[in-house]
Amino acid sequence: MIWSEHPVLVRAPATSANLGPGFDAVGLALALHDRVEARITGDGLSVAVSGEGEQTAAAGERHLVVVAMRAAFGAMGGQPPGIALRCVNAIPHERGLGSSAAAVVSGVLAARALVTGGTGLLPDADVLALAVELEGHPDNVAACLAGGLTVAWRRSVAGRGGPVPGAGVVRGEPGVQVLQLPVLDTLGAVAFVAPTAVATSEARRVLPDLVPHADAAANAARSALLVAGLTSDPAVLFDATEDYLHQRYRAPVMPQTARLLDRLRRAGVPAVVSGAGPSILAMTVAGQPERGILDSIARETGIAWRVIPLDVDRQGAAIQPGPGANPQDTRQGRSLYQAPGLGVHPAGGSPQGRVARSARHGPLSGECRGLLWC
Repeated sequence: MIWSEHPVLVRAPATSANLGPGFDAVGLALALHDRVEARITGDGLSVAVSGEGEQTAAAGERHLVVVAMRAAFGAMGGQPPGIALRCVNAIPHERGLGSSAAAVVSGVLAARALVTGGTGLLPDADVLALAVELEGHPDNVAACLAGGLTVAWRRSVAGRGGPVPGAGVVRGEPGVQVLQLPVLDTLGAVAFVAPTAVATSEARRVLPDLVPHADAAANAARSALLVAGLTSDPAVLFDATEDYLHQRYRAPVMPQTARLLDRLRRAGVPAVVSGAGPSILAMTVAGQPERGILDSIARETGIAWRVIPLDVDRQGAAIQPGPGANPQDTRQGRSLYQAPGLGVHPAGGSPQGRVARSARHGPLSGECRGLLWC
């Protein structure tokens, strides 16, 4: 393999999955970004982190960005002599805003861009499949890669039927499919970032194995309505964000989230638990409801919620060349799934940080639970 002599820069957006009823399928990219600069060195591993997750710099090979890079390098046929990584993070960790998906996507894209001919060795569909494998589910990864609003699903029976060919379908083998949808131009969001973390594994542990048929039917209707509300008719967004599958079951492990969510919805705000929580995402249309109203509702809880207004990120993860690199090699300023030929219509801390160095790396584990990311 021939390694790039120049660093590569990757910018990956935050994402909110589920959006209420779209459990493990629907994702929305948000204009809050982590930035990763990676380069090949003569030996060892160096990781520097500033901003969110600064304390994870010491994780070394257990950093999720590093793990994703190792997996991508392995898929392309080799490992570099050394890696230097610098992360500047804005996405809160373990708050339901897709920090792990951003780390995985950044690592895979950085590794591919650091190999001459990397797009041939690791095609776009393989990038998607590898990112989903590392993350464990496709909703956040799909939105992070494609930007905007995405629906992700897995083919249930290989070779049987399949999606009708269309401009918005991306195939990621084996069996992962992604559809990018044009989101409303006036759609925005406000994130209520929780002051404490809840692990995704804990939020999933409390979900039941079975739900009543009536709840499943109601959730199916809301999921269909959700797509309509986000793409064409915002008047239905409040009803469309009602969930029957997961939010009520997760309330005992995140009671503060449940109370704020109840207050927001009682006020008529189309609000949902963001991903597995504990943060909340409220949908806005043309700036309504106003920020002051949302701030007031959050203050009434007596909890130190961090309220962040956000635009929709319509580009997705973008690869940019470092100094001296050839822009042709890294598709400067272009989202992975906005690349020509893929057939997808795009929808349009501390300044010093911490540094950790490791001289060696071990084998890639197939199990990503418990890993840290930058």
